[in-house]
Amino acid sequence: MIRELANCFDRSVAFMRELVADLSDEEMILQPAGVPNHAAWTLGHVIHSCQAIAGELGVPPWLPDDWGSHFGYGSSPEKVSRSQRSCKPALVAALTDASDRLQAALLAIDESRLADPLPDEKARGVLPTMGHALVQIVAAHTAYHAGQLAVWRRAIGRAPVGVFV
Repeated sequence: MIRELANCFDRSVAFMRELVADLSDEEMILQPAGVPNHAAWTLGHVIHSCQAIAGELGVPPWLPDDWGSHFGYGSSPEKVSRSQRSCKPALVAALTDASDRLQAALLAIDESRLADPLPDEKARGVLPTMGHALVQIVAAHTAYHAGQLAVWRRAIGRAPVGVFV
């Protein structure tokens, strides 16, 4: 199951990279009406989520301390638009780094750990085990934001890119 989960994650991240490949820094922060998150925020948020779930697997944090205030739960795309955090090459490089770190952590764990209680006690009510958390964050959450990014791309007038499934 771990290899399948890692493959699903890899495909979603590859799709996200393809969705922004032809965009400029200026386009990364366009905020069309009715679309909640621009590309810069979406990538930064997925990167933040990678660090969070990798942390549950024992990977030490690697992002700058203020990353969560820009991209964590409850953060705002507007704040990212006014910061240096919207630079496309830096975000794509950080996404690749986060993906590599999370992939390595996933492929290193024993599948028996999927039944372990989630170390984050506050999240256990929703995600009681490592397996629940990994499927939700690595697969569902990442794919959700990839889809959101695809909709955002169409809203800024860009053609769709290849489907990731």
